[in-house]
Amino acid sequence: MVSADGEPEERMIEAALRPKSLDDFVGQRRVREQLSLVLEASRMRGRSADHVLLSGPPGLGKTTLAMIIAAEMNAPLRITSGPAIQHAGDLAAILSSLSEGEVLFLDEIHRMSRPAEEMLYMAMEDFRVDIVVGKGAGATAIPLDLPPFTLVGATTRAGLLPGPLRDRFGFTGHLEFYAVDELERVLRRSAGLMDLAVNSAGFAEIAMRSRGTPRIANRLLRRVRDWALVHGVDQIDSRAASAALDMYEVDARGLDRLDRAVLQALVGKFHGGPVGLSTLAIAVGEETETVETVAEPYLVREGLLGRTPRGRIAMPAAYEHLGIEPPAGYAAASLSARLDEDVAAGSGMAPLFTGDDVDG
Repeated sequence: MVSADGEPEERMIEAALRPKSLDDFVGQRRVREQLSLVLEASRMRGRSADHVLLSGPPGLGKTTLAMIIAAEMNAPLRITSGPAIQHAGDLAAILSSLSEGEVLFLDEIHRMSRPAEEMLYMAMEDFRVDIVVGKGAGATAIPLDLPPFTLVGATTRAGLLPGPLRDRFGFTGHLEFYAVDELERVLRRSAGLMDLAVNSAGFAEIAMRSRGTPRIANRLLRRVRDWALVHGVDQIDSRAASAALDMYEVDARGLDRLDRAVLQALVGKFHGGPVGLSTLAIAVGEETETVETVAEPYLVREGLLGRTPRGRIAMPAAYEHLGIEPPAGYAAASLSARLDEDVAAGSGMAPLFTGDDVDG
């Protein structure tokens, strides 16, 4: 419900709500201004725009910006992804079919195979690729010239991109999480397109539970719309939005069932920690990767959970959010500091509840 990753059906619905120009795009003011300047200069020169790298968490608008770049440059858009390009030949087939000025959007670019990545270096810089024909001593490299094109790469993990690839992008933009007022503007626009009556308090209630992510905000808006339709509510206010989202187990802070299960296990079963990641995942009945990639980032960002060298710990805000009185003398911040000091000093103190995943 509050995962920023979109399912295929969700993406089809979101496509209808996507802004079509930079002027309609809400939020990310600095990236919009910089990107607008890059595109305007390219149009004035009559050339393809420089290659663009967009990074940031999922659901913030990287795909939408790629579509806007193509629209602003009045160019066709080709969409593919890193996992789909596992061989250099796959990339060569895509590049050789591009038309002049076309925009190639490569999502999750950090997941491309290494041979394809190395081919992309030359394609981005010199608009040329070498096609190898044959094997062994009889192999021949045939140079193939490419028309000028614009590559828009998107990644949720910019640190995994090798330096030579990152340096070949003419513009790099990092997308940040949205403020509540920005999400309200996103919701107002979406509600207008959906012909949905929502008052200001209703927008604020949904925005506060959207985890700073437009994709989640639009998804919650559609679920509130469904609730209002079934219950015969003509205008959605804060009470209606709150009732709808409570039914979907999204609380006032945007936490869902998994988030709360992690905090409750950490507080109730492990006395606030520290506890290793795999032990915590077993306690909530989820895979380790699910806890680490789905629940933890938001809990850490909200100051509810801490990550230390000895494992995960519950922060004071976690007790407050769950309505549980912390143990006498409990202070997660000082606990974290003490654990760090113990590890640095090599005290050898046994980790609590960590099993064999000490670092969590």
